[in-house]
Amino acid sequence: MRSSLRIQRLFSFICLLCAVLAISSCGGNSATQSTPATGQGGQRGQNSQRGGRGGGSSGIGVRSTGIQRISIQRQIELSGNLASIDQVKVSAEVAGTVIFANIDLGKEVQAGEVLVKLDDRELQLARDRAESALKQTEAQLGLDPAKPSVIPPDEQIATVRTAIANRDDAKVKFTQSQALVAQGLVPRTDLDTNETRLKVTEAVLQSTLESVRSLKASLQDRRAALQLAQKKIDDATVKSPVNGVVSERLVQRGEFIRENTQITTIVQLNPLQLRTAVQEKFSSLIRPNLPVQFAVEPYPGQMFTGRIINISPSIDQQTRTFPVEVQVENASRKLKPGFFAKGIILTERDNNVMALPEEAVSTLAGVSSVFVIDNGVIRQQSVTLGSHEGKYFEILDGLMGNETVAISNLNQLVTGTKVVAADGVTEALKDTGEAPGTGRGGSK
Repeated sequence: MRSSLRIQRLFSFICLLCAVLAISSCGGNSATQSTPATGQGGQRGQNSQRGGRGGGSSGIGVRSTGIQRISIQRQIELSGNLASIDQVKVSAEVAGTVIFANIDLGKEVQAGEVLVKLDDRELQLARDRAESALKQTEAQLGLDPAKPSVIPPDEQIATVRTAIANRDDAKVKFTQSQALVAQGLVPRTDLDTNETRLKVTEAVLQSTLESVRSLKASLQDRRAALQLAQKKIDDATVKSPVNGVVSERLVQRGEFIRENTQITTIVQLNPLQLRTAVQEKFSSLIRPNLPVQFAVEPYPGQMFTGRIINISPSIDQQTRTFPVEVQVENASRKLKPGFFAKGIILTERDNNVMALPEEAVSTLAGVSSVFVIDNGVIRQQSVTLGSHEGKYFEILDGLMGNETVAISNLNQLVTGTKVVAADGVTEALKDTGEAPGTGRGGSK
């Protein structure tokens, strides 16, 4: 009996404890639920205070700006390849064995520097023969060794003078014979003999003159032959025609090469040319000396400059472009022929251009628009954008230039949204039919 009584008392105590805990739990939840209610009321009160001038409606703070006037640098995009102005394929004009080669790949050479030497011993012998033949001809013409360039007249050459003297003697004797035959002092045969002798001397004189003239002609030929032989000796030493860098080595020392064999290629590295093509619609804007800025892949972030030097006068009918050449200074040798370049041509700078900051423009599906604040009400206006200069977009069409536009919270604005200014910030109020406050509509 005592044991059953104790169990009943313990059970009653547990039930009482559970009831107390349940009551306490219900009271706590009621207190907790009242707090958010108070918080929401406080938030509404704050929102009501923020709406102040609009009379108690909730709103979103929106900043605004007026149309800006900026200066824009007009430019045309370009792309092309860098090339050497002078890229020379150097050849040997004579045949011979290479005995010296100074054409290591990448070696920088100066104009006139020796690149290759050929064995010229046979050429020297040929020159000596030509010189000997020339001296023989000069001796036959009786030229003064001290003045070999002075060629005397035909009548002053020894052989011609001898022929003239013989002819004159024969003429005198013929004349004398005529007089003696007329007087009957000598037989007729003497006259015939002297006449024949006169004809022979005249023929000899004519032959001598022709021989002298032939020698004079061969004199020029043998002088030219000597000069050609000397030129071949000079050509056995191949020199660089331009300043540049060796880009190809095509012969080795000890190799026999024939005439007109290419031995190396020299490319000029400073200046270089940027060769590109410009669309025909820009033909009226392109002129010589316009500045160009471009970049190349090996030097990301670094800009190089140049200027337009050559413009093609014709348009390619397939691509509708015209070739343009840009001169690029390359004293640092960073740029190399063949680099692909991408950049711009700076044409002209326009002042007083209508523009808006980037944050004022909303673009959706390729259509750009702005939110104009007109008498405290938002009006969404489509615009046509032009160039992008810094953080500004050029406005080509859609605005007059005296509007005020929103520049924040654009994703929450629609046409018809009312705006007021509070504490220097333009606030947007959803159109609920209530009159907006006395906002400024936007600050510049």
